[in-house]
Amino acid sequence: MRVGFGFDAHGFDDSRDLVLGGVRFEGVPGLAGHSDADVLSHAIADALLGAARLGDLGDLFPNSDEWRDASSIGLLEHTGGALRRAGWRVVNIDATVIAERPKIGPHKARMASNIATALDLAVGDVSVKATSTDGLGFAGRGEGIGAMAVVLVTRAND
Repeated sequence: MRVGFGFDAHGFDDSRDLVLGGVRFEGVPGLAGHSDADVLSHAIADALLGAARLGDLGDLFPNSDEWRDASSIGLLEHTGGALRRAGWRVVNIDATVIAERPKIGPHKARMASNIATALDLAVGDVSVKATSTDGLGFAGRGEGIGAMAVVLVTRAND
């Protein structure tokens, strides 16, 4: 078994839609980034890649035209495929979104379902949580959103 940890953060970009865990938030500023800037999916993908020693998100999905504006849930699906090809399977995911706005609570179940579907997991194997920083740091100042994830993987034949 191996544990992986991932973190991602992006600043707000008013010209884009916000996407977190594959859920599109209407009427909320999006995040700046090469893909759709879904920090939750990015943190989880980085955690999975780290656990399997397959590099990081930038190694698998470089800032090229091929991945410009890509769906991060799609990138997560590709990441799951890379893990399976390398002989790993995901046991569980625990992830936290760090944001002052928007409210994440009403969307957590749908995010967990999207993530589970992308990685061919049971939704009970994916935990999505949210927290604010009570006005501290970049998230607290309303400059962007961050996410952290920890994952457990095991050899596919175990």
